[in-house]
Amino acid sequence: MAKSQSRRCCFCLLALVCCVVIICICIILATRQRCAFTHAAVSADSSRCSDIGRDMLLEGGSAVDAAIAALLCTSLVNPQSMGLGGGAIFTIMDKTGNVKIISSRETVPKGVQADLLNKCPKTSPFATGSHWIGVPGELRGYEKAHQMYGKLPWAKLFKPSIKLAREGFPMPAYLAQFLHHGLIKKLINGTELSELFYKNNAVLRDTLKFPQLAETMETISREGANAFYTGKIANDLIQDVQARNGVLSLDDLRTFQVRVSNACSVQLGDYKMHFPPPPAGGAILSFILKLMHGFRLSPASNQGDQKTLNLHRFLEAVKFANGQKHNLKDPNFGSRKNMEYIKDEKFIEHIRALITDGSTHNASYYNITPSVDRFGTTHVSVMAEDGSAVSVTSTINHMFGSTVFSPKTGIILNNELADFCGRADSVTPGEQPPSSMAPTILQSQEKTVVIGGSGGSFITTAMALSIMNHLWFGMNLNESIAAKIVFVDSNNNVQFENGYDKSSIDAMQKIGHTVKNSMFFFNVVNGISKEGQCISAVSDARKKGRSAGY
Repeated sequence: MAKSQSRRCCFCLLALVCCVVIICICIILATRQRCAFTHAAVSADSSRCSDIGRDMLLEGGSAVDAAIAALLCTSLVNPQSMGLGGGAIFTIMDKTGNVKIISSRETVPKGVQADLLNKCPKTSPFATGSHWIGVPGELRGYEKAHQMYGKLPWAKLFKPSIKLAREGFPMPAYLAQFLHHGLIKKLINGTELSELFYKNNAVLRDTLKFPQLAETMETISREGANAFYTGKIANDLIQDVQARNGVLSLDDLRTFQVRVSNACSVQLGDYKMHFPPPPAGGAILSFILKLMHGFRLSPASNQGDQKTLNLHRFLEAVKFANGQKHNLKDPNFGSRKNMEYIKDEKFIEHIRALITDGSTHNASYYNITPSVDRFGTTHVSVMAEDGSAVSVTSTINHMFGSTVFSPKTGIILNNELADFCGRADSVTPGEQPPSSMAPTILQSQEKTVVIGGSGGSFITTAMALSIMNHLWFGMNLNESIAAKIVFVDSNNNVQFENGYDKSSIDAMQKIGHTVKNSMFFFNVVNGISKEGQCISAVSDARKKGRSAGY
């Protein structure tokens, strides 16, 4: 009897120990999932590029060094999104918390066609051809950021990407997904781009190589950005563009100037939000978030009927934001107070009062002007060990930009001037086009969030939802970014990402929202959140990315 009781006690004790061990393992795994890194992290579009950025940090590089190296890699892995023929916007926070903006967004060439905006596509999602090319600013942006914040030698940042471009790498799954699509095949079929990605213009290559681009990068790594803007590369690039009837000139390249400014900042409850000034899209993003913050959102308020009401209010906020996009203009070519009103609390309160909880309205109520929605771009977020951070968005605009390829340099040229379509009546040499790009850094006493998105017009709603999910609805960063999104297009139609909750869609239709199905959703958000010594880093799985850190 005593022996039997002893066995039972031993069994119970063993079971208790097993339970404790299992609980400990679960806690450790949960902590690791929430707190992936403790020192630094990089979130780029691909694991390869995140790794390259992290390696720069491990070698003593700054957050800017890591961001530039990751972007150079992305120009190879996702050449449809960005490259040396495009432009970028950096939001940079130094270790003291001071935030600066470096904008190297493309500008209008001096020889721009007077009737350019008459050629805007009415229905096609693509604007192809050399007449849409803006003056590339990408490398001047890298140069200025490195001069101000770099630690490693300039050439070191290029080394991994030169090796990749020269030796080749397996065709990325995300790129292959697009290249298999009939719409993309039609876009680049018969162009010089086709030879880069297809064998005999039909079968996808197994391995991607960019030999001429490797030579271009090698020269720039030795000679600096001037090699691109005033050297042999400049001559070769302009010859190729002008041979394809482009107006881009050597003088355009030589006179391109980067813009450095303080960040725009707004208060969102406990958080201070830092973002680039117009013509970037941060003002529109902050407008949506300020509107929604006034509804006192919390995890408890995101349940049942209240969750449905939150969604409706968000759609209305986005519609009002879309109505403000026509005011998003380059302040160097208009009022310096451009879009200042959009941050004003009284204006925010006025618009919030116009949101009716039981109904929606036609486009004129929100002052929406129909236009063609855009997609493209890439984003990199970096958090360094010293607390400095970089949120940088880069683009050649539409998928494969203008589809103009420079054989002598290996560079794909942007079609940035298409961003004026539906947003302006005329364009002026030197002017930056409006953009949805909104590389953002948010700070509170306890937490720093470095976040940005890609996907053209999808950027604003995808970022807004990710930020709301993380800051107000209690989701961790991975859940916040992975959550399905909703998009309001420029014609006031509501589009839900595949897999969105059907009951919510039905509820929005009952209220009166016009729901339209979309073939593509291009929303991608990459972000990093740091609280204490705990760093969570997320590269959006939609683009098959993975973050890296230590």
